[in-house]
Amino acid sequence: MSRLEAKKPPLFISEPLTKDTVSQSLSLLNGILKSCYGPAGRLKQLHNGVGGYVCTTSQSSAIFSRLSVSHPVLRVLTASVQNHISCVSDCGLFTAILCCSMIENFKSLNIATCTVIKISKHLLSLCMDYLKSEACGCRVSVDFSSLETLLCLVRSVLRSKPACMLNKPEVDHLTALIVKAFLFTVPCHVETSAVLGKCVIVPVKGRRVVDSTVLPGLLIETPETQLAKPLTVKRSCSNMIKMALFCVSMSGDLFSAEEGTITVHHGISLEKSELNRLLNVGKQLVNDEVGLVVCQKVIHPSLKQYLEKNHIMAVDRAGLSLMEPLSRMTGSKPIASVHLLSPSCYGSLKDVRIESFASKRFVHLVPNDAVVCSLILCNRNETAWDELKRACETAEHVLQLTIKEPSALLGGGCTETHLASYVRHKSCSLPTSSFKDLDCSWTQYQLVADGFCRSLESVACSLNHDDGEILTDMVYGHCWFVPSGFPSVSNWSDLVSKCGCGINGNTENLNWRLLQGQFGSPVIQGCPKEPSGKAADFLTLDCFAAKCSGLQVALETANMILDLSYVIEDQN
Repeated sequence: MSRLEAKKPPLFISEPLTKDTVSQSLSLLNGILKSCYGPAGRLKQLHNGVGGYVCTTSQSSAIFSRLSVSHPVLRVLTASVQNHISCVSDCGLFTAILCCSMIENFKSLNIATCTVIKISKHLLSLCMDYLKSEACGCRVSVDFSSLETLLCLVRSVLRSKPACMLNKPEVDHLTALIVKAFLFTVPCHVETSAVLGKCVIVPVKGRRVVDSTVLPGLLIETPETQLAKPLTVKRSCSNMIKMALFCVSMSGDLFSAEEGTITVHHGISLEKSELNRLLNVGKQLVNDEVGLVVCQKVIHPSLKQYLEKNHIMAVDRAGLSLMEPLSRMTGSKPIASVHLLSPSCYGSLKDVRIESFASKRFVHLVPNDAVVCSLILCNRNETAWDELKRACETAEHVLQLTIKEPSALLGGGCTETHLASYVRHKSCSLPTSSFKDLDCSWTQYQLVADGFCRSLESVACSLNHDDGEILTDMVYGHCWFVPSGFPSVSNWSDLVSKCGCGINGNTENLNWRLLQGQFGSPVIQGCPKEPSGKAADFLTLDCFAAKCSGLQVALETANMILDLSYVIEDQN
């Protein structure tokens, strides 16, 4: 008989943020995330305690999916950031670092939580209104008639992932490929609503990054023995290749015991009966002038031989992941039963070719309109390839979001410091009626605004991993990085040439101040100006939609955690 234990009462933890263990865990998480941030971020190796796969990364999507946190407060934070990543792919580390910094800065204020939340929401609305306004000095319009801004966006994503181990020529090569692949997925003719196509990443590991390429259509990996004979594919009267797409097994398998029982008359062979039915399907495909059969699962060897004898190419084991892009590219409807074939289910292709990459052989399906493409992605080893695949998927999603919102934000910490400068300026010129609406004093508002600005500036400071000084100018409010090894009393004009995003050069008296170490009291500042050189090449840019979402998620999550009064844990 099993031993019975009395149920333990739930554990009530009041004011969880006042506990040292929570503060220490939050500070540790913040430190780990800050050390990963930016192009010079330090890599992390994540693996479980019993061995297995080791993930080397600095990307938020990989870190948060593998990072195990035990405290409920941290679980709220990580779940919120993961949800943000699942929606927009980018700015995960920005969101998490900003959230942790806001919690730490707001928690240290001797102000009621409800007051902090009201003021911080007001500050967020100031930022969002400014970012969406024409007067915004840290937003860049994206002109789709020119590729420069799109290239800058993709290049910025790739450069921020050091575990991909890319040099400059490799970054430039992949940047051009990703933009080219994205343009393939944009439909040429739009009637009512545009639906973007799909880019399928084909892995080729152990080859140089510059061997990567992009092709219109889809590649299906096929055993070399299947392609031993010369390629002859039947074409229809219009010189197109008619295609049938099956999502059901065509292997001739019999019923399994779980599907019930069947009665078989004496002398009847189920195997032969099933094969005859498949061959009847083959005859109908021949009569319908089909030139290509693609099956998600397995095709019976006899059926495959019959089809090839009648100049119909048969490709099996295509896999579930290719069904949707295949259907979309060819216009074919996946056939779920071999009992009934309708001519309306067939699609069409422009051409079928054989392609070879490294030791792999592929059937290349060339569409009439290239809304689906294949990115053959190469890298030197599996670890670097996995990281590069995540980076390419992020870059593609960033471009998709940019179509919906054709804007980008200045990167390299400049948007964060510019926003902090703007908030400091606006908070000093707020009318008295605003304090009454928020039910707070001028002092309380200034303290919360300063904590908000310091949180933004701490994200910009996280980009520096070499102990150099970090500056912000009092004209544009941009971020500037000083190389390590120079004293704080140096003439900054001699040490910096461009700001973090690359749009401003050191051509005028910008009146710098140190960003680190000056958080003791609020800085009174004028409204930051808009940069004059908007069209500079090789800018560091961030996705507008992703960063705006990250700003909102970070503040809302910080406010929710600050407002926690109890944590109730079941101990059973």
